Amino acid sequence: MQTRSVKIVATGKYLPKNKVTATQLAAKLGIDAAWIEKKSGVQVRYFVEDESASEMGAYAAKSALEAAGLSFFDIDCLICTSSTPEQAIPCTAALVQKRLGGENSGIPAFDLNSTCLSFVTGLDTIAYAIAAGRYRRVLLVATEVCTGINWEDRETCTLFGDGAAAVIIAQTEEDETGKIICSRLETYSRGANLCECKAGGNKYHPQDYSKNLSQFLFTMNGKAVFRFACEILPDFLDRLFQPAGLEISDLDMVIPHQASLMAMKLIRKQLGIPKEKWLAIAHNHGNTIAASIPMALHEAIVQEKIQRGSLIMLLGTSAGFSVGAIVMQY
Repeated sequence: MQTRSVKIVATGKYLPKNKVTATQLAAKLGIDAAWIEKKSGVQVRYFVEDESASEMGAYAAKSALEAAGLSFFDIDCLICTSSTPEQAIPCTAALVQKRLGGENSGIPAFDLNSTCLSFVTGLDTIAYAIAAGRYRRVLLVATEVCTGINWEDRETCTLFGDGAAAVIIAQTEEDETGKIICSRLETYSRGANLCECKAGGNKYHPQDYSKNLSQFLFTMNGKAVFRFACEILPDFLDRLFQPAGLEISDLDMVIPHQASLMAMKLIRKQLGIPKEKWLAIAHNHGNTIAASIPMALHEAIVQEKIQRGSLIMLLGTSAGFSVGAIVMQY
C-alpha cells in the first residue's frame, strides 16, 4: 500500500534565543563573513542559549497544537524524529511528553532516528499505522542541538543551526484533501563513513571518554556526500515516481533537506526543478539536521507557498548514506 489517506493537520516551529549572523560567526572563527556566505550561504542561524532539545521540541509542539485547536491530550502518539537524543536514556520523546504536561497521560512516546531523514522516515512509517486505524492523531517532533560541531572544520561548522519543528498528522476525512501518494527510502552503506560522530553510543565506555574526545565531534566529507547524492538521486526519483505515474513537472513544490545552499542549488538544476518550485530556508536557518524539512514545510504553509490540494515532495539525504522522499497532497 503506497497511497495513504493521511493529512497534515498543523505545523509549528521554534528557533532558539541566540541569533547568530555570518558576521558574528566569522569574528568567532577568525575568518571573513563573505567566505561564510559564499561557502555555506547561511547569513543567519540560531543556537541554543539555555534551551534543551526537549524544551525546544515542546515549544514547537505547543505551536502546532495551538494552530490545530487541540490539546496534547487529543494526541494518540508522540514521536521524536531527531538525529541526536538529548540524553542516552530515556528517549527524547518521553522528555518532550513531560514538558507538555503529559507525564501521567500514558500517551505512547518514542524516538525514531534515521539522522537527517528522521522526520521523513517517521512520517512515512507512522502514516501506515494511521491509515490502518491504529492512531487518530500523531505528533511528530524534530528537535536538534548541534553539540558535536567541530569549530576547526570551517566548511562544516558554518552550515549548522539549532531549532525544532512539529507536525500533527491524522487520517483524512472523506470531504478533505490530503494523502501520501508514494514514498521511498534507500540506504547505501558504502557511504556510511562520509558523515559520522563515532562516540555517544556504546562503542566507547564512559570511562574512556577523556581519551576519545575527538570522536564526539561530527565529521563530514561534504564533497563526497554531494557526489554521492548526484549519483543516486536521478534514478532514485525515477523509482519513486514510476509506480504513481508521476513526473517532477507534476509537483507544485519540492521541500528539500536544507543541507547546503550551494549543493541544493546544483542538485535542483541537475534534477530539472524550477527555482520557484524549490523552497530554500537555509540562508536564515542554517542546516537544522532532521528539523530542516519540517521547518521548511512549516514555512511553505505560513508563507502560503502551498495551499490545500498542492502536490508536494519532501526530499532529502542523510548519513548512512541514505536518500528518501515522500510525495503527498497537502
